[in-house]
Amino acid sequence: MKIILDKIPKNVKIIEGFPGFGLIGTIVTEFLIEHLKPEMIGTFEYDEMPATVAIHDGKLINPMGVFYDKKNNLIIMHTILNSVGLEWNISKSVRSMAQNTECNEIICIEGVASPNSTENKKVFYFADDRTKEKVSKLPVEQLKESIIVGVTSALMLQKDVPVTCFFAETKTKIPDSKAAANIIKVLNEYLGLNVDVNPLLEQAEKFEKKFKNILKQSSMMNKKKEKRDLSYFG
Repeated sequence: MKIILDKIPKNVKIIEGFPGFGLIGTIVTEFLIEHLKPEMIGTFEYDEMPATVAIHDGKLINPMGVFYDKKNNLIIMHTILNSVGLEWNISKSVRSMAQNTECNEIICIEGVASPNSTENKKVFYFADDRTKEKVSKLPVEQLKESIIVGVTSALMLQKDVPVTCFFAETKTKIPDSKAAANIIKVLNEYLGLNVDVNPLLEQAEKFEKKFKNILKQSSMMNKKKEKRDLSYFG
């Protein structure tokens, strides 16, 4: 697996959001792409997963894309594919892209499970010493105890580039747009994006239904591939 870029901006920040708990990363990156109108500058090239595309409202959706927002010098990585089992490969590709673009910070977006049913969902952070002072000034709490899995955990273990993680508190495994909106509010303050979250809150049901259907179809495709691969040995 590797990331192919059509252009290589420099001194960027990278935001990654892969499907995870509450689909927070996927919803946040999708919403940022819709409202910042970044240019698509790259895609993932892979053999480890079946060839997949999604069609929504008659439009083709690239399942794994890399976008560049010139105004904020920001790369946004967006994917709707399940990355289970490919975390290290994806992390290696992201690190390679970070090196080529002289990235100064990788920002990871995730959901974190919460037993609370309150509507006032918190946002937590994890940051290494290079960004902790700046992040600690935001209206977020430090994540002190948790277990993180997926691409984010693999990126957290690398030391090449500062990694800052924002975790939205959510109590559900289904898409949670309200929790995602809380992350965008934090990104607005942290990066000066000035993205209006009201459309996300108003269209929460539409967003959640969209991603739930896409991921369901993606999961079915992966299961079919697994059965086909097993049949080769049967």
